[in-house]
Amino acid sequence: MDVLERYTREIDYQEDATTMDVQEVWLSLPVITRWYATLVVGTSILIALDVVSPFFLYFNSRLVLKGEWWRLFTNFLYMGELGIDFIFHMFFLIRYSKSLEETSFRNRPADFLWLLVFGMIVLTAIAPFVKVQFLGTSLNFMLVYLWSRRNPHVPLSFLGVFNFSAAYLPWVLMCFSVLIGSSPLMDVLGMVAGHTYYFLEDVWPRSAAGAGRRLIKTPRIFVSLMGGDVAAQDRIRRVD
Repeated sequence: MDVLERYTREIDYQEDATTMDVQEVWLSLPVITRWYATLVVGTSILIALDVVSPFFLYFNSRLVLKGEWWRLFTNFLYMGELGIDFIFHMFFLIRYSKSLEETSFRNRPADFLWLLVFGMIVLTAIAPFVKVQFLGTSLNFMLVYLWSRRNPHVPLSFLGVFNFSAAYLPWVLMCFSVLIGSSPLMDVLGMVAGHTYYFLEDVWPRSAAGAGRRLIKTPRIFVSLMGGDVAAQDRIRRVD
């Protein structure tokens, strides 16, 4: 009986430790990354349990024009069925979204939220021409692309096989997708959205023609939504 009780206590302790580890990881994520990842995981679980149908979430411009406006947002929350591929996407989402939010967008949650919304706008504008119904993986890839542009010299290793600098990360991942038989379309869309933001935010203002002018300033409503001070946010952006 004592052995059984000890064994039961050990199992309970391991379960509590696992629960706390998951909770600690979740709480350690910056706010935008945390809630976006939560919505993505929650959506996939609801679909796996057959509570929600993906047919209710996918992007369709015709249905959006008929009033089903939620599709503009919900199509970014589904990254495929639960499985290895989904874990792969979540790993990159959490890793690079977290890194961007904690470094390039440190103390600027409104700017990071605007980055995601801007990416959604660009991808939504392209979607009708390429007949894509779910754009979550492309938005994810956009974050990978932007991170690689802002951290080009970080050394990386792919599957422990070969080393390369972060500037080549999007291309390495796209080539890997092709090698395993996947279409590179979603990756290409993410790169287009990411480069659009990168050019308008990082390249153009520093060019002679741009002369320091930002073409995609964060709307003030985003600053207010994130509980920030508009004047303080403008000062931070000028310092950056």
